[in-house]
Amino acid sequence: MAQFISILWREWVLFRGKILDITLGALTGPLLYLIAFGWGLGGAFMVDGVPYIAFVMPGIIAMNGMTQGFSVIANDINMARIYQKTFETVMISPISMPVFTFARITANVLRCLYSAALIVAASFLFRARLSVDWYFLLLLTLNCAVFSTMGFIAGLLIDSHADMAKTSNFIITPMAFLCGTFFPPDRFPVILRNIIGVLPLTQTVRGMRSGGLVPPLALLAWLALLLPAAVLLCKRAE
Repeated sequence: MAQFISILWREWVLFRGKILDITLGALTGPLLYLIAFGWGLGGAFMVDGVPYIAFVMPGIIAMNGMTQGFSVIANDINMARIYQKTFETVMISPISMPVFTFARITANVLRCLYSAALIVAASFLFRARLSVDWYFLLLLTLNCAVFSTMGFIAGLLIDSHADMAKTSNFIITPMAFLCGTFFPPDRFPVILRNIIGVLPLTQTVRGMRSGGLVPPLALLAWLALLLPAAVLLCKRAE
């Protein structure tokens, strides 16, 4: 437990030193979406019986959790391994790799939740009628955890910063546009719709809009697959 807390404390100190940059970085993209969809398209038409801004808001929050969860930790691990050569200090320290894995992912999830809180606060300025309850927070936390774990794995597997950008373009960007973030995926062909349906971002957005037991269970299943893989890869790196 002491090792876990020490890693979280280190991440908190780093976060506190860069909180202004982190805050501005977390708000810039989502605020542009909110301005475009809130003031530009928000009241222009309805989707599923609600104003478009109310429809798209859960998608923006879930997408932000995905991008923040994946890119921040993936780039941190990748840079530490390949360029800064600081990852070796973790390898030779007395910290166990499972503890390091869980602590880094947990710290990244907390950072993602901070970013999400900023967006939720901003959404009220655009009258998005967002309902933030325990179910919403559960889905958001699981979504951040799934993509933080994916990012951790990517940071360990990918051996260059250029390839990291390509991975994000091939994995994160398609999910951002195809998983129901900005429009219902009902018009896709059945095969594509079924593939998209199992992706974690789709489940998060679906749950935030419609509720149900399936989305959190699906996200837990993703975590059950990804977390052991992250621990195993970290042990191999050791």
